[in-house]
Amino acid sequence: MGLADVRRLEDVVAELRALDYRYGGGSCRVAVESRLPAATALLDGVTKTFVLARLYTAVADLYNLAGWTNFDQDRPAAALAAFARALELAVEAGNDDLQANIRYRVGRLHLHYGAVDAALAEFARGREAALLAGSKLAQAILSANQAWAHAKKGDVTGALAYLRRAREEFADAEWREPSPWAAFFGRTDLAAMIGTVHGELAQVVDVRHGRDGIPALTEAIAGYRRGMTRSRSLTLIWLATVHALDGDLDVAVTVGEEAVELAGALRSPRVRQRLQSLSAAARRFGGNADAGAIVDRIDHLRHSSTIIE
Repeated sequence: MGLADVRRLEDVVAELRALDYRYGGGSCRVAVESRLPAATALLDGVTKTFVLARLYTAVADLYNLAGWTNFDQDRPAAALAAFARALELAVEAGNDDLQANIRYRVGRLHLHYGAVDAALAEFARGREAALLAGSKLAQAILSANQAWAHAKKGDVTGALAYLRRAREEFADAEWREPSPWAAFFGRTDLAAMIGTVHGELAQVVDVRHGRDGIPALTEAIAGYRRGMTRSRSLTLIWLATVHALDGDLDVAVTVGEEAVELAGALRSPRVRQRLQSLSAAARRFGGNADAGAIVDRIDHLRHSSTIIE
């Protein structure tokens, strides 16, 4: 067992992560989980310290991906178990940057299911690890997600303060090579998070906040490369939701059509669940034909989906 074997495992994780981004967790969850036993067994065959630390990191990241794909498949218990194992291995590897990323992903799971305080606790632990790692990119990711959590609580001041910090940290990180598990978070994803925070504030505080997020959401949608299908779909959902909340229903229909089309093609129950925010925004305008078209399209996707999870 040597460095070449570790590199092969890292390449496998990268390939599976790309499938997850492009097609959703259902496209690769089984493949990820099938590799866990053999990857874990590799840990017993290494004696060289520098190889062992890198191997622990690679196996930890495979478990990290297993957690994320289970989350995307609406399997929270399995996701949390995988994240817990990933964290143990990342600690063993002494990799604070990866620990920060795992904490971020656990926080996102809690946020998705409405456990905002639990999410904030994980983001805070992740920030501690990111500071130890000296990773400005990890700090930016956590700040952006802390902003989202505060937006969900209706805390406008806190949400905007964390967004400002995320921008500053991201600017400090741009010249550094990102780790594989954090490389997704470039300018486009930062823009998406800025738009997401404003969209959340539009839902829970005042619809006017959504208007401030439209330029960032539009920028993100234009910037997502071809392989980032799920991220593009989630951002389209936010843009359609913001327009629907503000009564721009003709625009919401146009944007929502693309969002629903992408959501239907993805093997990602999480994305389809997020469509309910768009449906709820459209339902505020009962009797409007455009609003009804949005609701009907989302209902049709929910009831007719035959995707094998």
